[in-house]
Amino acid sequence: MQIANPIYDVVFKYLMQNNDIAILVLSTILEEDIISLDLLPQETAMALEKRTLTVYRLDFSARIKTETGEERHVVIEIQKAKFATDIMRFRRYLGEQYKKGFPVPGEKLPKATPIISIYFLGYRLDHIAVPVIKVLRRYYDAATGEEIPAREAFIESLTHDSFVIQIPQLGPARRTATERLLAIFDQHRKVEGDGHILDVDEKRYPEEYRKIVRWLNGAVCEPDIRRTMEVEDDI
Repeated sequence: MQIANPIYDVVFKYLMQNNDIAILVLSTILEEDIISLDLLPQETAMALEKRTLTVYRLDFSARIKTETGEERHVVIEIQKAKFATDIMRFRRYLGEQYKKGFPVPGEKLPKATPIISIYFLGYRLDHIAVPVIKVLRRYYDAATGEEIPAREAFIESLTHDSFVIQIPQLGPARRTATERLLAIFDQHRKVEGDGHILDVDEKRYPEEYRKIVRWLNGAVCEPDIRRTMEVEDDI
């Protein structure tokens, strides 16, 4: 089956604007139970034909159900970049997110909300060759080294977990649920002579992920998506 290549921003946006699929993708990457997800307005959105930015950004407001049954509200910031030189834009966008607050019922002022960042990289890092990297925070007693299980809003609002996905490192080895889902980004599956299209075997994907493959298959015949991919080739 042929699918539109989600390494392209326009295809990635098409993928993540399907709320059910976005919940599936993000829940799998984060290994969390996302019970609601809302795509936030993109204040920095620009017409693709006029922009020279190589970083693409999506922000979501999410409610996550914890193992204890409690709910927590987080902002999931997704940044996707082609080049290693884009790191300063990553930092600037993250700083903008920290400046924002979200309204809370019964409160007069917006509240700082914990952030989880996910980076999709179109290039390889220098020293780490695995496709998916988790950067998770832990609290420790500085005197004893003992881990502290409690969480404080002050700390949660000023630090964050990150996930880094190296798209070029994705390949036939699919060791985890996350790697099996992210196989839709495997650039080794590009159709010869047309990098806009990946040729995948739907049967190799777990049943719960096949709706992603079918959704991307639908994008192949969208003329606007094909034209925008051609524009992206020139950026």
